[in-house]
Amino acid sequence: MSSEDSGSNRKLLGKLVVIAVMMFGFGYALIPVYKHLCEVLGLNLIDGKPQEVAKNSQVDMSREITVELVSNVQGTLRFRATRNSVTVHPGEMTTVVYEVVNSVARAVKAQAVPSYTPMEVTPHFKKVECFCFKEQTLKPNEARQMPVVFFIDPAVPKSVKTVTLSYTFIEAGGLGNQTAAN
Repeated sequence: MSSEDSGSNRKLLGKLVVIAVMMFGFGYALIPVYKHLCEVLGLNLIDGKPQEVAKNSQVDMSREITVELVSNVQGTLRFRATRNSVTVHPGEMTTVVYEVVNSVARAVKAQAVPSYTPMEVTPHFKKVECFCFKEQTLKPNEARQMPVVFFIDPAVPKSVKTVTLSYTFIEAGGLGNQTAAN
């Protein structure tokens, strides 16, 4: 290899090192730029921690609806809402929690069936997350808290002031009548 080729290779290596250092510096500088940009734009993650989220403009703050939480059970399970009621604004995302306890010494499968009153609220009651979406299997003596995330569409009739959300937890049978000894 000639000294001329060796000099070209050193120049190329120097340029590549400078480019790599500049890329690292640019990436490092993006962190404070990103934080500042998030603050200015009102985005909700800074340092990976949730910050104040922009308010949903779909929420009707001029109205309140009381959602009464009712629970029924058919079978050996104990099932209840952890609160009796919650007051919401139409369009506001809300989370409520139900608790189910399998107090027998065998696994139990059950399905929750929801119902709403008055009937006119049914198309306006929107569940985002619900334990009622699938069958639940509870181990012997297991207790579980299960959330329901919902909102009531702001298009709900203005005459609706109270909604009853009722769940009936229906036992689908104990997995082959197994006992704790099996």
